[in-house]
Amino acid sequence: MADVEMKVVDAKEEKKEDKTTTEEKKPVPLTPVAEIKANVALIERAVSTLEPRFIHRVLRSLMHLRKKLDDKVLRDAIQAIYPTDSPAKQSLLPWLPNAPAEESMDVDSTPAASKQPQSEPIPEVEIYLRLLIIHHLLTSAETYAKATKLAHETVDKMQALSRRSMDPIAAKVWYAVERAYELGGELAEARPLFLAAQRTAALRHDDETEASLINRILRSYLQYSLYDQADKLVSKTSFPAAAGNPQHARYHYYLGRIKAVQLNYTAAHTNLQQAIRRAPPAKTAPGFYQAVHKLSIVVELLMGDIPERSLFRHPVLEKALAGYFEIVKAVRNGSLSQFQNTLSNYAAQFEADKTYTLIVRLRQNVIKTGIRRLSLSYSRISLRDICVKLHLDSEEDAEYIVGKAIRDGVIEGRIVHEKGWMECGGQKSGYGPEVSDVFSRRISYCLELHNQSVKAMRYPLNAHRKELAAAEGAREREKELAKEIQEGDLDDEGPDLGEGF
Repeated sequence: MADVEMKVVDAKEEKKEDKTTTEEKKPVPLTPVAEIKANVALIERAVSTLEPRFIHRVLRSLMHLRKKLDDKVLRDAIQAIYPTDSPAKQSLLPWLPNAPAEESMDVDSTPAASKQPQSEPIPEVEIYLRLLIIHHLLTSAETYAKATKLAHETVDKMQALSRRSMDPIAAKVWYAVERAYELGGELAEARPLFLAAQRTAALRHDDETEASLINRILRSYLQYSLYDQADKLVSKTSFPAAAGNPQHARYHYYLGRIKAVQLNYTAAHTNLQQAIRRAPPAKTAPGFYQAVHKLSIVVELLMGDIPERSLFRHPVLEKALAGYFEIVKAVRNGSLSQFQNTLSNYAAQFEADKTYTLIVRLRQNVIKTGIRRLSLSYSRISLRDICVKLHLDSEEDAEYIVGKAIRDGVIEGRIVHEKGWMECGGQKSGYGPEVSDVFSRRISYCLELHNQSVKAMRYPLNAHRKELAAAEGAREREKELAKEIQEGDLDDEGPDLGEGF
């Protein structure tokens, strides 16, 4: 019994040891300062080994890191990375508020702060830290002007250094510059700066920076509804194929907006589908994911299609697409009153999304759907009743809309102007000459497809000659066999007959 108890106790102790070892194996999350220092090490490694993939790894973590930034984190990171008498350190610290006395004493008392680095980091590290400071300053409306000033200084420093190893970081810096101008309400003033930088990036074949700048310029044009200038920019420039998927997604989204305004709904729908495919996951970039789907739904309705209902149940899109779901229901039902009520209730949201003018165009689609439903329900209906049911202004408007629907092939019927009604075409049954014509066309299509398939079949070259030679050989063998049998029968029958008699 004692041995059994000892074994049980040993087993429990082994389980506890296994739990402690698994807990020790779990990676401890890095502090923001440690993460910035690790990113700086990766940047230096990328420059020394000429491997830009390490810088791209650093930039991929930018969105996650900038949520953790504050004045203390940035100040501690700068003091831990730069030596005491570094000029870059003296140029970075003034952009952050002064530290309280107690906080500075705590920092000085830590052993990490006492170990100052010996060498000056490379210029790419300074640009990266400036990028972090700009994003931190953009979190408060009081520091927008300060962020814009720092962005200008950073751009001047990048252009003065002119290092190709700085290109991936430069693309992110231009995004921060555009964001600073946009939040400050001065996005139009940054357009000449973007145009000049885009020309320089195109001459240097800096694909990532050029793609970022083209998107910045397009956003600036679309922000002020300058669709003609945006279309000219697209026609005069070629978007770099080597740019990353996020830049391609933004570019296709802007192209979709331009094509939708120009009534080219098919091309707009194609661009928006490309933007959805190339966009980051919904949880990573929910704002962009929602914006693309909002425009895509409106374009799909303008094309005459109805979006799938499952799209409005997506967890990221469910609340954002509430107004668009009501618009889809109004278009599907052909109810003009429901459409007008939804448009007035969600007008502020549609104007903020810049889809209001496109949604107004759906009024004709709603009327066409309503007329189609009336033509299926009535064989004859007065224009006055059409006005009442579709909430139109007058009978003249109803006559014009019905006539246009008949001419476009939406419905079958005719307008009797003297009596003031519309006669709808008879309901088609499952039999009749039209059905037989359709059936005969389908049969002829299937027969033609069969004939074409037979013509397209391939056979081995000169295979028929081998078959002919084999057939001739078989006939020769048959002749020889028949001859041998005949000769053999004559030789054998004589003696047998003689012996029999």
